[in-house]
Amino acid sequence: MRPGSRPPSGRTAAMIPRRRTMRLMRPFGHVVRGLAAGVLVVTVAPAAMAGGTMAVEPTLGGVLAQWSLDPLPWLATLIAAGAYLAAVGRVNRPRPRVPIPAWRVAAWLAGLGAVLVALTSAVDIYAEDLLSVHMVQHLLLAMVAPPLLALGTPVTLLLRVASPWARRRLILPVLHSRVVRVVASPPVAWVTFTFVMFATHFSPLYDAALEDRGLHIAEHGLFLVTGMLFWWPIVAADPIPRRLGYPARLAYVVLQMPVNAAVGLAIYFAPHVLYAHYAALDRTWGPDAATDQLIGGAIMWGVGDTLLLVAAPMIVAAWMAADLRRSAQATARLRTEP
Repeated sequence: MRPGSRPPSGRTAAMIPRRRTMRLMRPFGHVVRGLAAGVLVVTVAPAAMAGGTMAVEPTLGGVLAQWSLDPLPWLATLIAAGAYLAAVGRVNRPRPRVPIPAWRVAAWLAGLGAVLVALTSAVDIYAEDLLSVHMVQHLLLAMVAPPLLALGTPVTLLLRVASPWARRRLILPVLHSRVVRVVASPPVAWVTFTFVMFATHFSPLYDAALEDRGLHIAEHGLFLVTGMLFWWPIVAADPIPRRLGYPARLAYVVLQMPVNAAVGLAIYFAPHVLYAHYAALDRTWGPDAATDQLIGGAIMWGVGDTLLLVAAPMIVAAWMAADLRRSAQATARLRTEP
């Protein structure tokens, strides 16, 4: 304190630490806001083109070259990628010897790539004309992108890059809120994912989404959000309200396989074309609506169950690795005891 100056009042003195914290937080503010926006944007703002004209007959070159210029999915993924990479750089610079693993960064970017392929590539363009392609799109959003994004540990990264004040006052209260604890709990996530898969494929919502762009965007966002909630307890790399043990994770995945098979087989064995949108199309190329539906059901069943099946041995491998670590730690403790 300078000579002759008055000491700060109690209220002013109490505000000084907070002001200092806010000043220290400013350099990190844009990264924190960007990462938070990226996480939210990629989960709630996916877009798909809907209500367009019929696509031309696909060729290999044409399929590879066709990309939608719809700005929303491009903007969402670019923001999410840029914010994530900025946060990784912020965390790695002061700790170059213990950086965030490159494979986690690659997983996050691959997850964003899966979202982009689902919503802007030929997959999106032909999804309105072929049910089989639409099933590929749904699997990309619900079963490919979510586990990859979860492996990127965006919540952990957000906690690491945020200031202590932001963690304590903003992020942790949300993570510990009752809503998040309920919605992200494994039983609720499993049931919600199951309900969404049945409700979107066996209700008027499917046809309605193909005719209404806004509803189509919401449907794809629903697949991505519920997919992330479903896969979060399986990957278990980020903080979650209730962490499952390895046996429970294995059961969690295995029990979803017959559910996914039921969706695919119900489409495959349907006695008629289920969706009026595809039945009304007058395509001059590709399989007819009934055959296309058979292919779509087979894709949902076979590819969907394969993706779940791939997760099972990974859980077993992680389980064995955890047991080996515990055994090594126990052995080390015994050796240090007198």
